[in-house]
Amino acid sequence: MCSRRSCLDPQPVPFWPAARGAAAHGLHRPGGDTAALAAADFGSKAAQLWRMHALGLNVPPAFVLSTALCAGERSRKGVDRLLADGVAYLERVTGRGFGDRRRPLLVSVRSGAEKSMPGMLETVLDVGMNPDTVRGLMRLTGNPRLAFDCRRRFIEGHCEVVAGLPRGPFEEVLRTLLAAETAASDRELDPDALDRLADLYLALAADRFDCTVPTDPMTQLKDAVDAVFRSWDAPKAREYRRLNHLEGLSGTAVTVQAMVFGNAGVRSGSGVAFSRDPATGAPGIYADMLFEAQGEDVVSGRRQPVGLARLDAALPQVARELAEGVAALEAAYRDVQDVEFTIEEGRLFFLQTRAAKRTPRAALKIAVDLVAEGVRTPAEGRALLEGVDLDAVGTSRFTGTAEAVARGVPASSGTVSGRIAFDADAARRLAGAGDPVILVRPDVATDDIAGLALAAGVLTTVGGRTAHAAVVARQLGRACVVGCGALAIDLATRRARLGAADVAEGDWLSLDGEAGAVFLGRREITVERPQEQLAIIAGWPAGA
Repeated sequence: MCSRRSCLDPQPVPFWPAARGAAAHGLHRPGGDTAALAAADFGSKAAQLWRMHALGLNVPPAFVLSTALCAGERSRKGVDRLLADGVAYLERVTGRGFGDRRRPLLVSVRSGAEKSMPGMLETVLDVGMNPDTVRGLMRLTGNPRLAFDCRRRFIEGHCEVVAGLPRGPFEEVLRTLLAAETAASDRELDPDALDRLADLYLALAADRFDCTVPTDPMTQLKDAVDAVFRSWDAPKAREYRRLNHLEGLSGTAVTVQAMVFGNAGVRSGSGVAFSRDPATGAPGIYADMLFEAQGEDVVSGRRQPVGLARLDAALPQVARELAEGVAALEAAYRDVQDVEFTIEEGRLFFLQTRAAKRTPRAALKIAVDLVAEGVRTPAEGRALLEGVDLDAVGTSRFTGTAEAVARGVPASSGTVSGRIAFDADAARRLAGAGDPVILVRPDVATDDIAGLALAAGVLTTVGGRTAHAAVVARQLGRACVVGCGALAIDLATRRARLGAADVAEGDWLSLDGEAGAVFLGRREITVERPQEQLAIIAGWPAGA
């Protein structure tokens, strides 16, 4: 059901101006309404963006289309009017023009349901990029590489998300160009090479898939909004809602936000930070980031991120601002937060916050610690543990000693032995035979939610602790090791190389998700119960 406001007055809800001042406090809606956004009507993402701004954090300006529009209560003419009004608002507060040749405005188009669904719904970045705005962005920033990089990123995003084209052929074009340029990755491509890459993508889309990428910015925006609304009914989104008992949600909102550029240079980057370790519950900020990258590079798990120490070494003031902002968010929400951020030329922007997905072990420690710190009452601590099977909570370890055949980055704690599966079909077959399964992949996209749900553990060649797939693995309580550089997979032969060892699909493998260690064969597991923490919960007074 939609609210009266969102049904009868479904105007785009604009957020804060970019410049702060007496007139910039709170949320500016038509008519001067400064009330907080309701997540049921406008999605959790938009509601938390409003809250972050109200806390004084630096948030790019945005507007949001309500969940009611996802539920079928939209017409082409009505949505077009909402987008025109919203874009006019962003142009006014940023001083830039959508499609402008000299001061172009680019936007991101992001999903946001009432409840967080990490990686299950779609995002399109750099909307508004075309041959004219490429030149305009160069004039505005003096950075040709940024301009051409944003153009090729928009084309990638449009082809994959809006047109639904497969990633593989575009990745092959990139690999061919990298080889010709003797470059190790896209980060090493100069502006001319990125310009050629964009043209190669356009030719591929047209010649092989009969797909034309629009150049008109408003057409791009309308297409992106439609694609985000459509993603609500994608198979992975439906499966996630089924697994997490979220079938009652009405749909996703769409937030359109002015772009900030983590790919603007060496003093720029994007990342994800947790206010406490979501795998163990240990206190202290827990973060991954990539320099010269946009947010999708981090959360997709396709690139190997770096930790907070690298940010502190390169941009110590930004690292301090990030730690202070994340701490302020945990204090405001009185719970562990999962925060997405971007740094543009040394300036920090906060793009999202949500309650962190956590392992059962971490959930227990976090609840106990928050009550001990006086942040939560015992009754609220018990509420944080709703849905957690305390009888199954424990710290597992392998019995005896063995030599690890490979190591990676620990992303979700736990020890597990299982048979190797390279995709969801193999996981389904092996699990159906009664054996535990370890999903082994070059990277794990959220499209693999069915495989994640069937697996007892996850092992990947690349990716970081904060990628969406690692977040989902923690939520599901799966042991997870990512960024295992010694892992090389040959899907054609259904075999893999782990260091000096060869393994095949169906072979037994063991993971230590806390140490990031990988072992050959099957191992015995001992589980230690957190008796002290369980005793604390048992001692909480009833009803307190």
